[in-house]
Amino acid sequence: MEFVLIGFGGALGSIARYKIGNIISSKSKSSIPVGTFIINITGAFLLGILSGANTNRSISLFFADGFLGAYTTFSTFMYESFTLFKDKKLNAAVYIISSIVLGILGFAVGFLLGSKFF
Repeated sequence: MEFVLIGFGGALGSIARYKIGNIISSKSKSSIPVGTFIINITGAFLLGILSGANTNRSISLFFADGFLGAYTTFSTFMYESFTLFKDKKLNAAVYIISSIVLGILGFAVGFLLGSKFF
């Protein structure tokens, strides 16, 4: 049953990442990969909420391991960061540092909210 929860959550998370990423990227004129950036920050925030909340194992497997595991994307973040460096874009360092810092802050705020309200 655990694999079903993780797999179904992962399928929905990857579809959400694909659709939301495309929508954001099509509306952005930035040289920074805004879609991946927003997805990873919101994913960190949502994972923080789930981590702080008192959720049961099934909810955690479906949302944290499944949905958010597939929704956020470290490999795409690495690929896009490498491409920015390769293309000698000055935005590469800003993108990487802000992704990490805001991801940690997003998780921390989410954790505080999750532990306070759930």
